[in-house]
Amino acid sequence: MEYINAAISQDTLTSLCDEFRKNNRIEPEKFEKYQVKRGLRNEDGSGVMAGLTLICNVHGYVINEGERSPEEGRLTYRGVDIRDLVSGCIAEDRFGYEETAWLLLFGRLPTKEQLDRYCQLLSDCREMPGYFGEDMIVKAPSPNIMNKLARSVLAMYSYDQNPDDISMENVLRQSVQLMAMLPTMMACAYQVKRHHYDRESMFFHPVKPGLSTAETILYNIRADSAYTREEARLLDLCLMLHAEHGGGNNSTFAARVLSSSGTDTYSAMAAAIGSLKGPRHGGANIKVMEMLDYIKEGVRDWEDDEEICRFLEKLILREAGDRSGLIYGMGHAVYTLSDPRAVILKKYAYDLAEKKGFGGEFRLLEAVERLTPGVFAKVKGNDKAMCANVDLYSGMVYRSLGIDKDLYTPLFAVARMAGWSAHRIEEILTGGRIIRPAYKAVARPLPYVPLADR
Repeated sequence: MEYINAAISQDTLTSLCDEFRKNNRIEPEKFEKYQVKRGLRNEDGSGVMAGLTLICNVHGYVINEGERSPEEGRLTYRGVDIRDLVSGCIAEDRFGYEETAWLLLFGRLPTKEQLDRYCQLLSDCREMPGYFGEDMIVKAPSPNIMNKLARSVLAMYSYDQNPDDISMENVLRQSVQLMAMLPTMMACAYQVKRHHYDRESMFFHPVKPGLSTAETILYNIRADSAYTREEARLLDLCLMLHAEHGGGNNSTFAARVLSSSGTDTYSAMAAAIGSLKGPRHGGANIKVMEMLDYIKEGVRDWEDDEEICRFLEKLILREAGDRSGLIYGMGHAVYTLSDPRAVILKKYAYDLAEKKGFGGEFRLLEAVERLTPGVFAKVKGNDKAMCANVDLYSGMVYRSLGIDKDLYTPLFAVARMAGWSAHRIEEILTGGRIIRPAYKAVARPLPYVPLADR
């Protein structure tokens, strides 16, 4: 493969970057002077109000006399508490992601007949278009599966006889087809990546009708297609918890921004995938597992709280790990006392981790959750409420399931397609205007100088 990097020399790039930096610095104090909401965040850390939604509510604090008061986290899909949704499916011993997707799209829990028909519809739409895998995935391998997913979703435009129609009927059709097909695209992209970059054998299984989304994933990514019901149920739980998280998260907002312009579904969803790929958004659970490996190497006694605290201090002081100063999996923009997704995942994930030989690592993560707030308060002098977020445990779930870290963020995308689709349709139906925030120009006026005089 011929790479494009060599087309521009390093010296040329250095010179161009120096020229850019010389002319493109904005003094930090100007952001305060003009009251810029950097990151679309208010001074107290809350998000700037940009819209209304019926789809999801993420609650972690209340504003009391101008100050944030921490509260236990709550996550509701269309008014239904995620804890009740999960408990209901577990009590009836059935998969819940498809029911979750229906709830997010249509606003009410499905009847048994509606759910059965929807599951059948997804099963019928799992297959990629003829030769799509060969032409769009196999012939252009990517070292990152998220990039391949974005390209594949964008390429679906060419296989759609009516791609630009943004009527509700057409967008809903496209959304359901993408929800059904994305696990198949992901598995194909994963196999090609393994073969081309990792020099491993690749294997493609024919689509098997009648499987849930979680079962479809395990069936397609494993060489023998074998999985237990316990494994599939735990992966299904992850998909439910990742299916939606409000309109303000970066990838969902990206989907809404593009949808507000009137563009097609494939462009909007590809943009959302591109956003989710970012390590500040969808890649956090990978960083958690990398951090865990650093802790395992740096802490001899995993049951010694004092030794663990000393290593956590090193992480915060940029003396260990990736030198970022972060404890990955701890803290959240909204949740303060608890992230309900982390609470649920922790509750149901331990048994499988123990069975698979990862019980010690799981308990080490529990220690990180328990000790980090105190270490942060000691090192930073900051005693604000801090809780574990879902990423602290989701990576461990995937490791327990034998899922390669290359698939951690793509699995997030597969789950979140339901939420993105619901928000896209809501934006088209209720938004009414193209999203266009303001940027204040702070460049000094400059005269035009003829080329010969510069």
